[in-house]
Amino acid sequence: MSRPRSGSMLISQPFLGDPNFERTVVLMCRHSEGEGSFGLVLNRPSNLQLGDVLELPGGDASPAAQLPLGLGGPVYPDTLHYLHRRADVPNAISLGQDVYWGGDFQVVLGLLLSGELAPADIRLYAGYSGWTTGQLEEEVKENVWIVHPNAAGKVFTLDNDAFWQAILREKGGRYRVLSNYPLDPRLN
Repeated sequence: MSRPRSGSMLISQPFLGDPNFERTVVLMCRHSEGEGSFGLVLNRPSNLQLGDVLELPGGDASPAAQLPLGLGGPVYPDTLHYLHRRADVPNAISLGQDVYWGGDFQVVLGLLLSGELAPADIRLYAGYSGWTTGQLEEEVKENVWIVHPNAAGKVFTLDNDAFWQAILREKGGRYRVLSNYPLDPRLN
């Protein structure tokens, strides 16, 4: 059994039952057995765009204004988090596979406005997912989550709408079978 760590993904079991995490894929941004864990749900879109939550230079005409915001999780939904592909952003944390978490947002915004950071190379999220010390390890032991190690690069390659199903199919074997698990088995 793989253990969660920064850069790995958590794939929810199809029968989880928690509406916050039903059929979600979470990218682990930080995992410490002594301090808890921080991650971002990758496949929960919202109806919001960056221009809806921030005043941007150029207002609605800003190229950054139309960037979609995903729901990173139920914790502090009024905070902004981002993943990108720019190693040169100060204070950005490498998650592996050319994926970086956070960093100086003014630099990121400047790169977006200048066109040096393409919209395809950034993902924005409102809120995050968090676990207290030992909580995530216990959930993994209880088979709440399937851990997919070294998977950060998938953030920019899989379709958001079918992310959960696609990542399970990609894992193959028994996970491929889980990918077809019905939303409500009673209706099967």
